[in-house]
Amino acid sequence: MAEEKLASNNGVHSQPQIASIRDFDPPKKPKTNKYAIACSFLASLASILLGYDIGVMSGAIIYIQKDLHITDIQVEILVGILNVYSLFGSAAAGRTSDWIGRRYTMVVAAAIFFAGALLMGFATTYAFLMVGRFVAGVGVGYALMVAPVYTAEVSPASSRGFLTSFPEVFINGGILLGYVSNFAFSRLPTHLSWRFMLGIGAVPSVFLAVSVLAMPESPRWLVMQGRLGDARRVLNKTSDSLEEAQLRLADIKEAAGIPEHCNDDIVEVPKRPKGDNVWRELIFSPTPAVRHILLTGVGIHFFQQASGIDAVVLYSPRIFEKAGIKSDHDKLLATVAVGFVKTIFILVATFMLDKSGRRPLLLTSVAGMVLSLMLLATGLTIIDQSEQKVVWAIALSITMVLAYVALFSIGMGPITWVYSSEIFPLRLRATGCSIGVAVNRVTSGVVSMTFLSLEKAITIGGAFFLYAGLAAVAFVFFFTLMPETQGKTLEEMEALFGTFWNWRKTARELKEAKITEKTEKNSNDNGQIQMGIAPAISS
Repeated sequence: MAEEKLASNNGVHSQPQIASIRDFDPPKKPKTNKYAIACSFLASLASILLGYDIGVMSGAIIYIQKDLHITDIQVEILVGILNVYSLFGSAAAGRTSDWIGRRYTMVVAAAIFFAGALLMGFATTYAFLMVGRFVAGVGVGYALMVAPVYTAEVSPASSRGFLTSFPEVFINGGILLGYVSNFAFSRLPTHLSWRFMLGIGAVPSVFLAVSVLAMPESPRWLVMQGRLGDARRVLNKTSDSLEEAQLRLADIKEAAGIPEHCNDDIVEVPKRPKGDNVWRELIFSPTPAVRHILLTGVGIHFFQQASGIDAVVLYSPRIFEKAGIKSDHDKLLATVAVGFVKTIFILVATFMLDKSGRRPLLLTSVAGMVLSLMLLATGLTIIDQSEQKVVWAIALSITMVLAYVALFSIGMGPITWVYSSEIFPLRLRATGCSIGVAVNRVTSGVVSMTFLSLEKAITIGGAFFLYAGLAAVAFVFFFTLMPETQGKTLEEMEALFGTFWNWRKTARELKEAKITEKTEKNSNDNGQIQMGIAPAISS
């Protein structure tokens, strides 16, 4: 009997000891969640719509100007007005996605852009073309807002940076497709070439609408509708473990105001504040944390465009013409190289976001952009002022265009969408992201619609010196005000903000609190091990 008791005691108490010892092993890196990747991939197809329009318009405008005999001012307006029109889409997208869900908002985006692409392809006059630009712009606005929000809401924390950079990857892929389309149709008669370039843009929107059928709804939207059962099933598929899925669901329920004990498949959601209350909390009487979040969320969108990326992407044929490339066909071939470099480096960035963190990549990217813009401005100024062909300045200018788009793509490009989609609290996320996208599009529109005028007023070199100065201001802004968000859950973000330039102190305090909590947990576990071993030894 004594032996049986000893064996029984050893069996009872050795089990916790083994489990506790395993707890001290280094944590295994979670496997990449393929379902979450597939969802993010399909959602990000929406971003191709904007990318394609940007890329294709850079080449199509050459033939539109020849065919419709429009002025440089009309060219600027035609190229940049889509960004202004997209405000209507992004303004409506926040409320629409809260009403019908993120998933079906993407269908709305695809349908509107499809109609706009067809209108542009069949346009016979400048006014007709502007109507098509308006319709396509509304579709782009919808797509720009909903894709990053959906991706952030389905992504597990361990790979959120990787997955929420997908929209920027697809924007770049769309730009490359637009450049390739320009090159492919450039040999057609002038009156047909630009119409094919623009009309073929209807194809990606069809793929987007069909892909939605394979996507689940956002778990955060499902919780806000009281559909906990559906949200739980989506989270189980898109999380790295069942434990993480439970934690994510608990965090979302807390943010939505649903009591912790409510676990039915369908629950009643507490009455949410009306839209005006959301605007009051976000704009008119925000807490310090929300004010800090809004400042950084809007600031990163502003500086992404103010540093001149759309001037380079949209007017790259003109820049290459200034650098000595005269044939339309050769200029369009050179733009394909720009699109290729941009796409390759954005792919590199997606794999670095969750390893290197947001801040190091962003600051490295912006510092490199400042340098490349200054060298590009210098090269173009020398070419502009010289009566003879200056080969080294031409080589410098072309190299710096490629360097600039590469540096933009490893940091400023993807991190803008990743950062702004993850910092807003759930109750403010849709509206906050809509404001960020609106600022992004307005700034892009201003840059697009003023570049040719700037070139005439202060020379093309002067324009790029101006963009370099704005990029330098962006570096100071990011260094001073933007906390690192890598590895934080979406619901932890609000605690990081609120102290503005003193955010580093807050981050240290949060880190120390986590270490203290972990130490206490480990010492409790050790106490349980000791209590488990003692009876076994005494018997």
